[in-house]
Amino acid sequence: MVYRRGKVWWFKFTFDGQQFRESTKHTNKRVAEQIEAARKTSLAKGDVGIRDRPPVPTLREFIEHDFLPHVEANFANKPSTLAYYRIQVKHLTGYAALAGARLNEIPGEVIASFIERQRDANYEVSSINRALQVLRRAFHLAMDWGKVDKLPAKISLIPGERRRERVLSEDEESAYLEAARKIGVLTLEAYESALRGIRATQRDEQPHRPEDPCLLRDAAIILLDCGLRPEECYRLRWEHYRTGDTIYVPYGKTVNARREIPLSERAREVLDRRSGGNSPWVFPAPTASGHLEQSTLKKQHAKACKLGKITAFVPYTFRHTCLTRWARILDPYTLAYLAGHSDFGTTRRYVHPNLNTARQALERARVAQGGHKIGHSAEQRVTSEPVVIRAIA
Repeated sequence: MVYRRGKVWWFKFTFDGQQFRESTKHTNKRVAEQIEAARKTSLAKGDVGIRDRPPVPTLREFIEHDFLPHVEANFANKPSTLAYYRIQVKHLTGYAALAGARLNEIPGEVIASFIERQRDANYEVSSINRALQVLRRAFHLAMDWGKVDKLPAKISLIPGERRRERVLSEDEESAYLEAARKIGVLTLEAYESALRGIRATQRDEQPHRPEDPCLLRDAAIILLDCGLRPEECYRLRWEHYRTGDTIYVPYGKTVNARREIPLSERAREVLDRRSGGNSPWVFPAPTASGHLEQSTLKKQHAKACKLGKITAFVPYTFRHTCLTRWARILDPYTLAYLAGHSDFGTTRRYVHPNLNTARQALERARVAQGGHKIGHSAEQRVTSEPVVIRAIA
């Protein structure tokens, strides 16, 4: 049979148990029928034979042999991104009905059952959506690489995903930093007490000296004052601390992650106090990477929240808090640069302009340019040209 796709006619038929579907590259139906007949005749006579088509791989086969090697080659220098893909792939291949199905035979019902299984396992909507995004990416690559003729199934993310919207108040920030300081003091006091204990004095069992009791507080201050992503903070090297005034982020999550951020007074004090060590890392730690990792301070972070009587939060909240505060005084483009955003839509989540802030911004601009102030008074009338405020799209 022949059928039209757009303006071009295609043919489809089954020969010797194998289905053939090809474009005639013609817009005339009669010509398309002739091409179909010629193709059937050619196959029947054995002039060209049945073209050997490799079998369509299962999702597991495609992921293991094609998708994961592609990811590992492209993100070799981004361990967090690699870990993200490996975790999501593990979720996908862990569901037999989905992983064992061939790419061209995955119906929407199987994907729906995968979603239900993840829900039953008490996964958050955001976690399920991340797995669906990786599956959608795998489908598109399979089509681009010729593994399938068309996308296996349409994947839509499920609604109800919660965004990171927690912003620490100034009281919560102070309470957390004070709790982090106390944790460092208590750690040192415990070490000094152990030095005077029986094991140290009589059994000659010396306790391990805490190498960095201020690590939690110092890392929190850098995150709060510089708006870094946690992994960007953890990977800071001393070569990135420039002239005592800025820190340089050479790479990160997005293409715009490379940026230079001016330091606050207390952030500069933290870096100056920590300098002079032998490690190339600003935050060294006994990990495989040699620097601070998310898991390094997990217990201390939870302890600081409890000690400071603060509702528990994830470390990313420090960055969200910083950017939210910056958004009150910075223009969106400067905020996007300092945040390292590639998508300006992400920056808009932090920017909430209103008439009052627009007036203040225009007032600062006019003062800087030596112009007139905005507004009327009994003593002064504005004689400048009307101001047109355009909303940022």
